[in-house]
Amino acid sequence: MNIKDIARLAGVGLGTVSRVINNHPDVKDETREKVQKIIKENNYIPNNSARNLKKLSSNTIGVLIRGVFNPFLSEMVDIIGKRISQNDYTMLLRHTDYSARGADEIRNLIEFQKEVKLQGIIYLGCDLKEIDNTTFENIEIPLVLASTNSTYNTEVNNFSYVGIKQIESAFIATKYLIERNHKNIGIILGIKEDIGLASERLQGYKEALIKSNIDIKEEFIEYGGYSTRGAYDAAKRLIAKNKNLDSIFCISDIMAVGATKALEDMGIKVGKDISIIGFDGMEISEFYNPSITTIAQPREEMAEHSIAVLLDIIKNKGENRHIVLDTKLIERDSVKK
Repeated sequence: MNIKDIARLAGVGLGTVSRVINNHPDVKDETREKVQKIIKENNYIPNNSARNLKKLSSNTIGVLIRGVFNPFLSEMVDIIGKRISQNDYTMLLRHTDYSARGADEIRNLIEFQKEVKLQGIIYLGCDLKEIDNTTFENIEIPLVLASTNSTYNTEVNNFSYVGIKQIESAFIATKYLIERNHKNIGIILGIKEDIGLASERLQGYKEALIKSNIDIKEEFIEYGGYSTRGAYDAAKRLIAKNKNLDSIFCISDIMAVGATKALEDMGIKVGKDISIIGFDGMEISEFYNPSITTIAQPREEMAEHSIAVLLDIIKNKGENRHIVLDTKLIERDSVKK
């Protein structure tokens, strides 16, 4: 999704979309509302760099996002952006795609800090598996990793971290299904190359099965690419291979929606014939039919802590911190009673 797609969907020119994004006054209210609605519905996050380079000063905070089409992170950006503005700073957004990991992620951070004079960086959704004291030695400004794909070593103190216990949360989701007499539990992960989030949630899933003396079956594992379409196809593959499947754990709510739709299209009633549990606590999981049981991440708290920690460091009012927040199981209609 880019600015041309927004213009096409809204039936307006590129200039109009640009003026809306930049809050120019010379746009009709009706047109502005239409464009803003399309931007929100498509979770489009404008790339601020081109239009802000002339305005950037030493009061700029960088926000780097892994995954352009990530509604969970988009909601966090909205909160972070408001807090940045309230503190008289400017936010500069950058995106990386899901293929960036390891050395590529470090390189992206270094390039980002060099591009303009940033006071600090918040990196949302990074996929670094292991971090030691040398990992960020070339990052010369305060760095906060938020909603990351791993739980990091708290003895490393040259960066801050705000996240959740990935393995434990996935364990809770799987255990919840087991406690409801499910034994043939499939899982839909993101992409095979993930070294953090997918591997840790897979580990939690496996640990729950092992603790309940349930065999781990590779044919119960599929990948949905963190999209509704990908999970839709993944759910169909799971059912085609495993007729006895009684439940599916999707590691994101977006994928849980896609899997639920696939099963319903196949005539399988979710919540009656089969159970599905998601992860994230997105609004869509509540209002989809059937509503989806999920592990809710405290995204507002993560966003608030991220910017608060960074601002404290920038203003010399605090030091690097490692904050691990609790998730919450929300029971809904997608799991058999």
